[in-house]
Amino acid sequence: MNETHFADRLSDRCKEVGAAVCVGIDPVYERLPDEVRAGDRPDSAADRVASIQRYVRGVLNAVAPHAPCVKIQSACFERYLWLGVEAYFQTIREARDLGLIVIGDAKRGDIGVSASHYAAGCLGDSPFGDLNNAPGPDAITVNAYLGDDSLRPFLDHAAEMGKGVFALVRTSNPGGDAVQSLRLAEGRTVAESVAVMIDAMGAQPGYVGKCGLSLLGAVIGATKKDEAAQLRQLMPRTIFLVPGIGAQGAAVEDTRACFHPDGTGALLTASRSVLYAYEHATDMPWESAVRDAAIALKDQVSAMFR
Repeated sequence: MNETHFADRLSDRCKEVGAAVCVGIDPVYERLPDEVRAGDRPDSAADRVASIQRYVRGVLNAVAPHAPCVKIQSACFERYLWLGVEAYFQTIREARDLGLIVIGDAKRGDIGVSASHYAAGCLGDSPFGDLNNAPGPDAITVNAYLGDDSLRPFLDHAAEMGKGVFALVRTSNPGGDAVQSLRLAEGRTVAESVAVMIDAMGAQPGYVGKCGLSLLGAVIGATKKDEAAQLRQLMPRTIFLVPGIGAQGAAVEDTRACFHPDGTGALLTASRSVLYAYEHATDMPWESAVRDAAIALKDQVSAMFR
């Protein structure tokens, strides 16, 4: 058990690095540098997974001094079945060994005993010696749209283990508007009603750290900047995990309303713009391009609150 509250641990790490940024690890084999894929057999899952691991290992080493956190997309690994799942957990271990806080981007959502199994398998640290006591991530993304009972098993597990949960509230994809922006009879949108639920659940005894933030966070898309201020008002204790910077079209400045005035309360995520920065910097090694992109992201975010 990690006795340090997740929100406190994340807050401290952001202060150490100098900015609340997160690098998304969403590896797509076809976008890896040619030299990483050299010699791979196209029909070999093992070759593909090995190349992804080599690349991601280099990315983690490049960004670790400049980002407090990484968000690892489990789907990019799970598509390779058991080889990918093993690589996913190995990547979590390597990231944590570098001092990075790890968010498992799994977007799990279910109820009852199924949710409990997901919480144990996707968030918990493995108790099994023959699995090398594989560590789980420090936090996980979940789908809040099944209601509060779908979140409780994850929250119980997180509170016990000193971990965190980020629930989908307002997503960055355009298709989410069809549901999340609908107005209810009370006047709130669906997303705002989910936000009220998240705030109430996150305020339970023991869930709020010394920093004033809860272990239950919310995923708020950076592309929804016009709604961010209202969502922040509805969830004052909630850490906003904010994807959508860079390749999805949102600028860092678009996210200002996600933060508290002192620059706390949000974690900005950039994935493709950092992960594949080498595609636009052919005059340097890919590791250097990734490092420089992470530094640029950190500098942009920290500049907002100087």
